Amino acid sequence: MGAFLAGPDARWVTGQNVRDNGGLVWSTGPRHRRGPPRAANAQRGVKRFRVFHVVFYHPEIPGNAGNAIRMAAGSSCALHLIEPLGFSVEDSKLRRAGLDYHDRAALHLHADLESAWRALNPQRVIAFTSKSEVSYETVAYRPGDVLLFGPESTGLPEDVLETATLQVRIPMLPGIRSMNLANSAAVAVYEAWRQQGFAMPS
Repeated sequence: MGAFLAGPDARWVTGQNVRDNGGLVWSTGPRHRRGPPRAANAQRGVKRFRVFHVVFYHPEIPGNAGNAIRMAAGSSCALHLIEPLGFSVEDSKLRRAGLDYHDRAALHLHADLESAWRALNPQRVIAFTSKSEVSYETVAYRPGDVLLFGPESTGLPEDVLETATLQVRIPMLPGIRSMNLANSAAVAVYEAWRQQGFAMPS
């Protein structure tokens, strides 16, 4: 397994490196440095200017993850993928969908949801589900919020939904089961970011 290490000195790595520091894959080391990222740098990757954290729970389609990488780069949010995944992070479709934005995005892999919560220690988890009656734009989003999305084919399971602080839905016309995962994440992130006045890093 491999992953992009985010940041200006990003590069593609494979093997156990991506497992260090609870699955955090941020690196600010030299482009060709081998070995695991330094713990301090990896932790700064999560705490660095990131307005929101987008979590994909067991995503199945590499193109959706790749598109979300582009969205994360453009909105300065962090993208977290919870294993097991329905694809390899070395999948060409993921890399192609992300184009050349991997070096501008913060991408993190986590072995399970518990590992992600330990790394993020979130104050609020907002789960997006068609089962909710609360429309997503009625929420007052806060910097640092986690926006949680489920697998493309099934959505978030009940046991995961029960752990969320809030459950919200994105309105759709009758007869439509769900929106595309990457599109849903973009809708959510840009509404949450809009409420922050599209804050930029200083």
